[in-house]
Amino acid sequence: METFRSSLINSNEIIEVTDLGAGSKKVNSKKRKVADVTRYSTSSRKVAQLLQYFCTLTPSENNIELGTCVGISAGYLGAVTKGILNTFEGAKELTRIAQTQPLNPNINFISGEISKTLPEFLATQTAVDFGFIDANHTYEGTMESFLLLLNKTHPKSILIIGDIHWSKEMELAWGEIIRYPEVKLSLDFYEVGVLFFDFSASKDHYILDF
Repeated sequence: METFRSSLINSNEIIEVTDLGAGSKKVNSKKRKVADVTRYSTSSRKVAQLLQYFCTLTPSENNIELGTCVGISAGYLGAVTKGILNTFEGAKELTRIAQTQPLNPNINFISGEISKTLPEFLATQTAVDFGFIDANHTYEGTMESFLLLLNKTHPKSILIIGDIHWSKEMELAWGEIIRYPEVKLSLDFYEVGVLFFDFSASKDHYILDF
């Protein structure tokens, strides 16, 4: 996946991206270089490996990623998914780029406005083992996605929220999410927040140096 990341960073291709959420702080024009999107809007290797680790702690049969972007984190997650990784992206051109990666056969790409595609998909599912919310980056969008996935979690599920300190809106959403009674343990790694629904001790929250 790092070879794929390098190929995109060296790409001269320009694509048209329509933001359906808060957008990017560094790449906010409609026409964007694939290199810039890859450089500024994808999970670092360190964070991608963290996602992998927590994914392996779940049954990992039905995994969901919201915000495919160019497919870097999808590749990492797909490598440890035992069942299917369903990755959702609102921008069709980003989905097209993501599908050029050296794919794992267990990645299912779903393109379209996530506020529509996610509820439709979840209506056909009984449970979600692992979920990574990294798409809308607004309070409303993050809370909507969290609540939709929360309805499909079980004690062994793990949900991860991306960019929890990206803006005041995201910090507000994160602060509200960790207070939900279903969340038994929450970990703040700054870049991402991790939610557990099964914890033997009393409800707790940790801020970790990462």
